[in-house]
Formats: sequence, C-alpha cells, structure tokens
Amino acid sequence: MARSFHFVPLLLLLLSSASALAASGHGSGNATATATLRPGRELLKQKRIRALLSKLNKPSVKTIESPDGDFIDCVPSHLQPAFDHPKLRGQKPLDPPERPKNYNSTVAGGSRAGALVLQAWHATGEACPEGTVALRRTTEKDLLRASSLGRYGRKPPRRITRHDSTGSGHEHAVGYVNSEKYYGARASVNVWSPRIGEPSEFSLSQIWVLSGSFKNDLNTIEAGWQVSPELYGDSNPRFFTYWTTDAYQETGCYNHNCRGFVQTTNKIAIGAAITPESVYNGRQFDITLMIWKV
Repeated sequence: MARSFHFVPLLLLLLSSASALAASGHGSGNATATATLRPGRELLKQKRIRALLSKLNKPSVKTIESPDGDFIDCVPSHLQPAFDHPKLRGQKPLDPPERPKNYNSTVAGGSRAGALVLQAWHATGEACPEGTVALRRTTEKDLLRASSLGRYGRKPPRRITRHDSTGSGHEHAVGYVNSEKYYGARASVNVWSPRIGEPSEFSLSQIWVLSGSFKNDLNTIEAGWQVSPELYGDSNPRFFTYWTTDAYQETGCYNHNCRGFVQTTNKIAIGAAITPESVYNGRQFDITLMIWKV
C-alpha cells in the first residue's frame, strides 16, 4: 500500500532528539572477504548494484549538482519509485490534498531569528520544473556502504520496538501523547549536526506517528532530520522519511528506497542536506513538519 504524509494513525510520538547505534556488518573480516571475492561473485555483485541503481534512479528531465556533491534529479511525478508499486503502476499522482486551515505555506522551515532554512542544493539558484519531483540520486558508493544490498535504506529488524528510553542499543529523548483520536500533528525540530563516532551510528530528531501495538502490527510514519554516515556518506543533517506496516520487519524504508512513499513537491528533496544548522549559544534553526489525515 502506498504511503504518504497524509495518513494519520491514532498515536503520536515526538522525538525531540535521539541518537542510536545501528548494527554494523563492517570490519576487518568483511574487508578481507571483499578483497578475495572470486571474479564470478564480483561480477554478480556489480550486476545487482546496477540493477538496484536502475530501480532507484528514474529518468529525469533535469539534474542539479548540489554544492555538497549530491545530484538532484527532477523526475516526472508519475515516474518516481512509488509508481513501480503494482497498485500504482500506470497511474498518475493526484493533486496534493488541501492543507489544514492556518497552515503556514512556507516551503522550508524557519528559525527563531526569522531566517529561512533551506536545502544545500537550493544554493545553486536552480529549481525543478513543475510536474516533476526533486529526488536525491542514489550512487554506487551509497550501496557499497550498506551492510547488505537486500536491506539498503531499511532499519535493522527489531525483536521489540519501544517508545521509551530503554533497550535495543538506542538512546531516546521522547515526548508523546496517546489514548485519543488524532487527525493531524505538527512539530518544529531544532536542526543540528551532532558528531558521529562510528560510521554505523546515527542521530536523528523526528516526528513519529504510529498505530497498532508495539508488536508485529506496528504502523509508523516518520519524518525529520538525521545524520547517518552509513546511509549518506557524510555528517550533514538530512531531511528523511520512513514508514513501516509490520514493526520494521519486512516493509518500509527510508525516503524513496522502496515503493510506497508518494512525493508531491518539486521544491524539497528527501535525503538532501538541510542548511543552515543551529550553533551552540548562537542562532537556532528549526524545520517544521506536519502530518495530517485527509
């Protein structure tokens, strides 16, 4: 089933800040194994990489090179990865839903000093044409950093998913509300670029909307910023989305790394770096996120 920001389950959790340790498959043993791959296995791996890149990167009408090294592809809306889904294939996106009343239509976030928060690629002064969506291009280096091609862009499976601050190697700071019906949620989160000690570590701040129990029926829609060297290859805070329908077991992924999330904007690229960042004892910058039911 396709997912977007427009569907709201009944339980809202706001992560005001978070950091976590992800499982890592990297090490000297892996490096040795990679170095000694037989030609046949190496060819098979390269074939799988090319196939996955072809699946993730769609034909574009324009490409913008960002100052941080990213490539932003302007892809016709109906060709984005979500429309590879059997239930969406051959269809075209509907018009974006009407926003709730009193919604601030500013594209990017804001700051407590009134400055606009943008993405790094906006510094070029270029924009994607109407009728397209801005997609960060996935590279071969992105895939090679992943612990496995099969789970690229996905969180490790979890035996137990919790919303408190214990267990699973995660460290959380969480504020949440529940026991009511909710039709929308909005949050402003401070943008930072925390130091990451190991490539397999990541840190994020997000709004987390979910339904179901914390077992295999957990459904979530997540959006915010994250610093993840393994996923993106640097320590820049980047805008991200995530969804799952089975507690992170087999469904869902970051951004556009699997079929499901339908993007409607040509002004924001999911996975692209956010700028500027907050400064300790200095200016503070936020992004505002909203998820609502239509």
